[in-house]
Amino acid sequence: MPVSLDKAIIARLERSGMHFEVLVDPAFAMDIKDGSVPLNPSEHLAIVGVFKDAKKGDHAADENLEKVFGTKDIAAVALKIIKDGDVQLTTEQRHKMQADKKKRIVQEIVRNAWNPQTKTPHPAVRIEAAMDELRIHIDPFKGVETQVKEVLAKLKVVLPIAFEKIKIAVKIPAQYSGSAYGQARGVGDLIRDEWQADGSWIGVIEIPAGMQTDLYDVLNKATHGQVETKILK
Repeated sequence: MPVSLDKAIIARLERSGMHFEVLVDPAFAMDIKDGSVPLNPSEHLAIVGVFKDAKKGDHAADENLEKVFGTKDIAAVALKIIKDGDVQLTTEQRHKMQADKKKRIVQEIVRNAWNPQTKTPHPAVRIEAAMDELRIHIDPFKGVETQVKEVLAKLKVVLPIAFEKIKIAVKIPAQYSGSAYGQARGVGDLIRDEWQADGSWIGVIEIPAGMQTDLYDVLNKATHGQVETKILK
């Protein structure tokens, strides 16, 4: 469903001395900036058209689209404008986008990082507090992956933190091995997979360091707390 005009923002690109603009859903524009590949971009335009001045309603000529973009297909041109151009957010929209992106960055760090000194994950509140202490700026236009690397480098000033993968040895008793085995395999990469004569199962699972709690929660629930685990790395 197309975004309404009152919620749309202008994405603007200048090429060959000409201006090109589209009216687009702000969330969709941010997804494109993050590298998402949409199925139907036209659905996210308030008006399916390319303008030389959107506020005046002046459309760009088809021949100019062909000359600059090599096509007059609105969806293809709109994607190019959004990806390579400037997106005009309101203050409210910018703050919301920054908050949403900060949340995604924190989630990615929590999932992949741990304290290498204690070998335990950092909780989200600790990561957020450190980011606030350092006054780390979140750019609504930059991708999450790029900013995660930048934020992690800054966090190392105040936190012992590292992105690592760890191997965890797991032993599931026979009475739970049938059901718990499948759940264990779904959490990470299975490095070792061995069934014992008594019906128990032994395996080694590799996961991002921050996912320890998730793995333990899954295994404890599946075995009623009767699982054995050990960090190998």
